Amino acid sequence: MKSKKEEKNKMIYPNSDLKTSLVYPLYLTSKELIRKYNELLKKYDVTYTQYLILMYFFHEKRSNLKNIGKALMLDSSTLTPLLKKLEMKGLITRSKSTIDERNLQIEITKEGLALKPKLKAVRKKMDNTCDMSKEEIANLHNLLLNLLCSLVEDTKNNK
Repeated sequence: MKSKKEEKNKMIYPNSDLKTSLVYPLYLTSKELIRKYNELLKKYDVTYTQYLILMYFFHEKRSNLKNIGKALMLDSSTLTPLLKKLEMKGLITRSKSTIDERNLQIEITKEGLALKPKLKAVRKKMDNTCDMSKEEIANLHNLLLNLLCSLVEDTKNNK
């Protein structure tokens, strides 16, 4: 008799190439996780990518575009509109550096920090939704980080 997890894990693949592909289930999983996150974040008027930026600022408090982009692996053309929207919502401030006007300083506001417990609760809810133990989540996290590091290293080596 199959366990509930095994039954849940049955996926119908359109062909054998997709059945053996690493990227296909990662893509589907990522898409579904982000969709579920966006559902939960909607009541706070925050998108998933805005959530990532806020999670970054819950620890950094102040940063610049370059450091945010490096940490979140997002380019400035993606970050700039996200930061403008967060600023319009009053969750961050953006100001020119007094040392170098070309350098934009970004800082989380009190309103942004006030979202911290709510957004942490969203993550906890999502962790619970995944139907995985803390150990399974940690193991998967480590495997994905190892894969990501390999891909980034390969990209660097092929430039």
